[in-house]
Amino acid sequence: MKVSVIGAGTMGVGIAQIAATKGHEVFLYDSFDGAIETAESKLKTILDRLVEKERVTQKENETILGNINFTKNIQEIQGSGLVIEAIIENLEIKQKVFTEIESLVSEDCIIASNTSSLSIASIASACKKAERVVGIHFFNPAPLMPLVEIIPAVQTSEDALNKAKSIIDAWDKVTVIAKDTPGFIVNRVARPFYGEALRIYEEGVADFATIDWAMREIGGFRMGPFELMDYIGNDINYMVTETVFSSFYFDSRYKPSFTQKRMMEAGYLGKEHQLLHL
Repeated sequence: MKVSVIGAGTMGVGIAQIAATKGHEVFLYDSFDGAIETAESKLKTILDRLVEKERVTQKENETILGNINFTKNIQEIQGSGLVIEAIIENLEIKQKVFTEIESLVSEDCIIASNTSSLSIASIASACKKAERVVGIHFFNPAPLMPLVEIIPAVQTSEDALNKAKSIIDAWDKVTVIAKDTPGFIVNRVARPFYGEALRIYEEGVADFATIDWAMREIGGFRMGPFELMDYIGNDINYMVTETVFSSFYFDSRYKPSFTQKRMMEAGYLGKEHQLLHL
């Protein structure tokens, strides 16, 4: 089955790597200047490291890369059985992209969004055949993180949901069906993890490093909240928080932080620096 991925940022590259590793013909598309070239270079570096660590062989490396077509021409997604969108967390932009995707693929193609917080129902509303739209939410880094949320919209057919789940199950991921609510499961649960840490900092109780240390050494978390925000990207994390906050009718438990907003405005995005493509 041909799999296409829209958006060649960190998440898009990771999803393409997974699908290619599982033997699919993959088309990774991005229209931004330099994005496809950067994605190809980044993936080659990742796979070379895996060869060095003896996690894949050189032959497997070549096969994975050979399965991926890096393209700036969205017309090449035609013939896909599954298209996964992994672009900026902006509903209007996603809806435009989904309308374009639908005009290029067959009626039985599953069209999925990797959104971490936006309404799948709203995204699906841009399509004439909304019943084949579903959320397939991977976590960063996608090739390593086992959990994937599968989110049906109110429009999603049972057949499309089952088909999407079976594909991701075949990719050796741990799938969980989530309701189409703000943040789904993981990002909704994670909001207090970030929010409380930011409030502790803003109240002057402790600095970033101390809070992270306490959460790792005392709380038993593998990563501290600020370390994780840095890895995800302050821009992405802030936008998700803002989306969940407004979607829950401004429930104070999900209130965004000015500290993170200022870091985003200053361009202190964190490790990935991928505002448009993560």
